[in-house]
Amino acid sequence: MSKLINRIFALFSNHSAKIQDEKNKIRQQVRELKSQIPVIQKQNNADTVFQKIESFPEFQSAKTILIYWSTPGELPTKKMIEKWCSAKEIFLPSVQGDDIILKRYSAQNKLKKGNAGIWEPESADSFVGKIDLVIVPGVAFDRKKNRLGRGKGYYDRFLLNTMALKWGVGFDCQLFNSIPFSSNDIAMDKIITPAHTID
Repeated sequence: MSKLINRIFALFSNHSAKIQDEKNKIRQQVRELKSQIPVIQKQNNADTVFQKIESFPEFQSAKTILIYWSTPGELPTKKMIEKWCSAKEIFLPSVQGDDIILKRYSAQNKLKKGNAGIWEPESADSFVGKIDLVIVPGVAFDRKKNRLGRGKGYYDRFLLNTMALKWGVGFDCQLFNSIPFSSNDIAMDKIITPAHTID
């Protein structure tokens, strides 16, 4: 029996290692593709994506929205955040230990670089109420609405415990026909890129 258990464990470990290797290859591939996108094209792509999002009834009815403050390699969000922060409750993620907590954004907020290198409101207060919509960054997505993150699992742990709609956004080069995924990877409800909407 112990030999069988050891064999099963070895097969599982090899499978997990293979998936991790495939994920890392895609991360490198996407990093190179995104580095070739001019800054003005990044903003134009973001305008297209967020114009689509603004047309969806679910966005229009959402009162509380979690969105990320973009890093240089991500689909830009600053314009979208500033446009809607007065009309809706906008929250940004803050990494505390292994988890994401939510901090409300307002035009009066100063931002600071947090533990994971992402920008977040300076406020020490965190929000624990209901979120209607999460606009999720990712390294890659596929047509089955799987998401590949940076590998730390922050979003997967958070999304596991929310009933909010989960919409992944990115550039067209981040959308694949298929990407490797693990049992703890949380799928999206919708994927939006400039040229594609996957429901």
